[in-house]
This record gives sequence, structure tokens and C-alpha cells, in this order.
Amino acid sequence: MKILQPGVLSLVQDLGRIGKHRIGLTVGGPMDPFAFRWANRLCHNQDNESVIEISIGGFSAEFTQKTQIAITGATVDVKLNGKPVSMWETLDVNAGDVLKLGFASQGCRLYLAVLGGFNVEAQFGSTATVVRENLGGLSGKALIKGDVLTLHNTDFKARVAMPEQHRPDYADSSPLRVVLGYQADSFSRLDKTRFFHGEYTVSERMDRMGYRLTGPECHSSVSSMLSEGISHGAIQVPPDGQPIVLLNDRQTIGGYPKLGSVMSIDTARLAQMTQGKKVYFTPVTVEEAHAINVLARRKEARIELASL
Repeated sequence: MKILQPGVLSLVQDLGRIGKHRIGLTVGGPMDPFAFRWANRLCHNQDNESVIEISIGGFSAEFTQKTQIAITGATVDVKLNGKPVSMWETLDVNAGDVLKLGFASQGCRLYLAVLGGFNVEAQFGSTATVVRENLGGLSGKALIKGDVLTLHNTDFKARVAMPEQHRPDYADSSPLRVVLGYQADSFSRLDKTRFFHGEYTVSERMDRMGYRLTGPECHSSVSSMLSEGISHGAIQVPPDGQPIVLLNDRQTIGGYPKLGSVMSIDTARLAQMTQGKKVYFTPVTVEEAHAINVLARRKEARIELASL
């Protein structure tokens, strides 16, 4: 498959480089794991096959052999040889076919999977592209015009579609659920009230490392601390009181106090937001977070794809 236009940012991603923090490597991987998994499942792939994560849109590519594809995630106009086609379903393509994606009208992360996955060599056990570390993908960088990704030769399989009622609603503005961390007590009761009752806005400083938000200031009584490991979804609060939610390409250690962590099921929703979107938070206990995750996994396991 030849890249004709990479759009704003297109990266090869698998589920990420798990367990490598000890050697200073971040995880990477899909910002929206739900849309990533279902792109692969619509192509009858294993969940960890490499796909292309496309941010915002504006992507186009020409296929050099027949295959099947699926596009999930943010809402965009999708055209194959100039004709509109649907997202969230298996699509047959032939050699010479041209795929074009418009720009996202809801959400901002898209996933393009192909039957059998893209044939990309793993580094440190993963093909996930982390540009800051020059790792993964074709050359540790974002895809560029003219790049060629090799595909596997596989016979067509049954075409299936995700029923609409199971597709994510990227306009959902319900609060992001937060488990408080061990440094939460360094924030006063008033600061925590401001945080959980305040309205935050996604700033222009939002990328795969983290989302910096603007809104009511929160301040920790901790003025200095040793750097320590940072979890996915950690809410780091620098001295200006404006929180940063750390995501897939975050640094492995940091020295700012942390209020807690956004549940990973909700960081996927945050990662689909663009500059200017409003963000709200609500606290949950560890037990509630476990229950929410179990119920979400059971709900996802019951999804049955429709035959086409």
C-alpha cells in the first residue's frame, strides 16, 4: 500500500511496547484502544496486529494488491475510488484502488486496518511508533508521502459490520472518572472541589504525550519532589495549577505532584477530543473503577458483528 497523502499525522501502531519503562521506553500504542481493536476484528485479525492511527484525517493511499480493510474511530467521509463507503465494516479493495479520508467532524483519531495486518518489523517487541524515541513504524517516524507498507497475501474473508448501537459516541461529554492517588492529600479540600466541580478546556498543547487543560487552578502543598514513575492517565499538576492528563507517549518519570489518574476507559474518550472541547471530572473509588472495567469488558465481549 502506497501512501499518497499522510494527512496531519499517521502512525503505525500496535497495542504498544509493554513492560519497557525500566529501560526508559514509553508504551506508545493506540490512543483509542476500542476503535483500534475493532478495526482489527472487522478484518478478522488478532487484536495486536499493526494498524495505522490517523489523527484528524486528510489521508489517502493506493492499494498495490487486493485485500480487505476496515476504518473505525472518528467520523470522516471515506471514499474508495471517489465513491462513498462506510466506516466500521469490512471493505474489499483491489490493486489500484485509491482510499481517501476527509477531515474528522466528530472525534479526531481514526484506525485503518488491513486483512492480516501491516507487515512491519517489531522493535523491542512492538511496532508502535513513538516519534520522540525514533522507534517503531517504518523508520521511527510518522508516515510520509511515498512510503510503502507491505501487506500479507490472504484470501478474502466474510464481510462484517459493527452494529451502530455499539459504536462510540464521540460527542459524549460526561465527566472523566478519576481514581485519587497517594498525593491527593497534598491538594486542599477547596482545590479538589474546584477540580471536580470546574469546567476545563482542551488547550492547543494536546498531543500523544498528554493533554494540557485550562480552567480552575489547583495547587499542591508539595513544592518539590523526586521524579517517579508516571502511570497512564495520571493527572499531573505543575506550579501554574493547570492540570495535564498524561497519555500513551508520556515520559516514563516526572517530578510534578499528581492528583490521581483518569480511568483508561475514559482516556480513550479524552484522546478523541480536539482543542476547545470541554472536560469535566468526577471521582470514583478503586472498587468502583474495577466494577466499571469489568462491566465494560463484559459488554464488549457480547458485541456480535453483523454479516454483510
